[in-house]
Amino acid sequence: MSSTSTPVVRAARREDAAAIARIYDEGIEDRIATFETDLRTTADIEKLLADRDGRYPTIVVERDGEVVAWASAGSYRSRPCYDPIAEHSVYVARSARGMGAGRLALEGLCDAAERMGFLKLVSRIFPENKASLALHRAVGFREVGVYQRHGKLDGQWRDCVIVEKLLGAAALQTEP
Repeated sequence: MSSTSTPVVRAARREDAAAIARIYDEGIEDRIATFETDLRTTADIEKLLADRDGRYPTIVVERDGEVVAWASAGSYRSRPCYDPIAEHSVYVARSARGMGAGRLALEGLCDAAERMGFLKLVSRIFPENKASLALHRAVGFREVGVYQRHGKLDGQWRDCVIVEKLLGAAALQTEP
């Protein structure tokens, strides 16, 4: 994918739902980024954006007017003590992989989450997804451990690497 303009990183809007669904569906089809197997529709993403609006950020990266990557935060756990923690995902269109769009989306998500008062972002990544692990390391996430046989995808057990990044006051804390 060639680009003639500077990428734009911004909050997702309802009209981005079709592009987000298309990129998410590529990730689902590739079987390297999620346990999900059901493809998403524009309506599914519109609902997701509406449900998260005001509480959890979703960021898109546009190149030449086309959404090529997105990152989104959502609920981590229901207990109030976990309110400042969000679980996140990041997806990049096949045509834009390896071109920096994922990094822009993830950095944008970290910035937005921190502005909204979140103190930590977490995720789980398949060990085979070397690109995602490298991306997360590059953006300052640390690998916490591995959930072994965390779930089945297409009948096969899959492990997940747990990653986290401290934000805001949690990142500034110097004592253990």
